[in-house]
Amino acid sequence: MPWTRGLLAALAVCVLLPAGTASCGSGEARERGGDRVSASPVGELLDRTDERGRRYRQVGRSHAPGVGVEVTPDAGGSWDVRLTVRDFRFSPAGVKAEPVAGRGLAYLFVDGDLVTRLRRPGYRLAARLVPHGTHHVTARLYADDGTVWAVHGRPVESTADITASGAETASTATPAPAPAESDATSSSTAVGTPAL
Repeated sequence: MPWTRGLLAALAVCVLLPAGTASCGSGEARERGGDRVSASPVGELLDRTDERGRRYRQVGRSHAPGVGVEVTPDAGGSWDVRLTVRDFRFSPAGVKAEPVAGRGLAYLFVDGDLVTRLRRPGYRLAARLVPHGTHHVTARLYADDGTVWAVHGRPVESTADITASGAETASTATPAPAPAESDATSSSTAVGTPAL
């Protein structure tokens, strides 16, 4: 009888050892395969950069976020900026600096100059940043690692043209582009003057 237990134990080890090895091997293969995939987990990094040298992160149109910008005059002389986003959520401060699909922050530019980085859809633009004349207010979407979300090699952004003229006028803007648009950019127009 003792030789039977020994034989059964030996058979059990022979059966479990290959199964365990196969299991370990497939786990390692998955890790290796996962490493290849995680080299660029979201989109494709392009050689193109924005004016600050940040690389574009290309995603397909069906997976791309969208942004619209509306700028309206404020009674205090400043301008209210409101972003409308599609397939995008703002990241809170302190998140890991890695790209996650449809997540990040918006950079706000006035006439090409960076004004602020936004982690929410609203911002009050100081009157000193928008002197008399026509100005371009652009909201561009960035991933948490600082890359620019892009579609067809163009940044995901929206621009509103505003005019500060000293006379009170209404302002209008168009919302974020629909998902079916062929490129990532859109243009919104807001014309108005803050009440003095």
